[in-house]
Amino acid sequence: MLYSMTGFGRHTFSYKNKNFTIDVKSLNSKQVDISVRIPSYYKEKEMEIRTLIQEQLVRGKIELYILVEHEGCENITQLNKDAIANYYNQIEEIREQLNIPQSDVLSTIIRLPDVINSVNEKLEKDEWEQVKNGIKEALKNCNNHRLAEGSNMETDLIKCNERIIKNLYLLSKYESERIAIVKERISNNMKEHLSDESKLDNGRLEQEMIYYIEKMDINEEKVRLQKHCAYFIETLKNENQSGKKLGFISQEMGREINTLGSKSYHAEMQRIVVEMKDNLEKIKEQVLNIL
Repeated sequence: MLYSMTGFGRHTFSYKNKNFTIDVKSLNSKQVDISVRIPSYYKEKEMEIRTLIQEQLVRGKIELYILVEHEGCENITQLNKDAIANYYNQIEEIREQLNIPQSDVLSTIIRLPDVINSVNEKLEKDEWEQVKNGIKEALKNCNNHRLAEGSNMETDLIKCNERIIKNLYLLSKYESERIAIVKERISNNMKEHLSDESKLDNGRLEQEMIYYIEKMDINEEKVRLQKHCAYFIETLKNENQSGKKLGFISQEMGREINTLGSKSYHAEMQRIVVEMKDNLEKIKEQVLNIL
């Protein structure tokens, strides 16, 4: 099964007087890059959360966010009255010294540091078990999203691979025509540079033609490219976490296609090679997002 590195998962639940929302977002990345945003009293569990994420999602730029909302009017924050009074007295002193008109400064003071204190909450064992199960559900939902994305990517990758193979077969149609053109070109060049055609060494001409025709032979490249394409599909269908391996195979495919282009010496063959390169680029873009 093919998994994309792009996915999103959410799980919501209630426990006692709290409502929990756990979101997991994943994007493509060469390595695992985990970011967590959790309430301060969950900090002691951060390493355990990170371990859960890496075990389930393996690789990618992953963000996990836990939102806890309290029901009713439970006061989970307190105003620091001493800090407010201290700020106010200092502001009033400065206002009088600078002869600044009096104004309502309370809304400004509220935004200053240490004015609002959070009530220290303790993480209960039962609550953590509920949250841990919620994280697992969110990760599972994210993985399901990844799998659905991967299924669509697999379809696209197979189509691009098939188009490369189809174009590979089309090259054969122009190979004999290309050889004939090269033979004619070599013969004309030699005749052009010889004032007396009777001095034309047919043996040497034949050797030159054989040399250039061998240099232009593309059978090895065609065979290797066909094998790379077959190996790509085999890896795609049979291996998990195949993104990096598929990337290496696509690089080998690119080398053979580039060599085919450099040996073409034929306008129609070069057009076909361009089509192959276009499909290979689409493959490379998709492979970057495969787990």
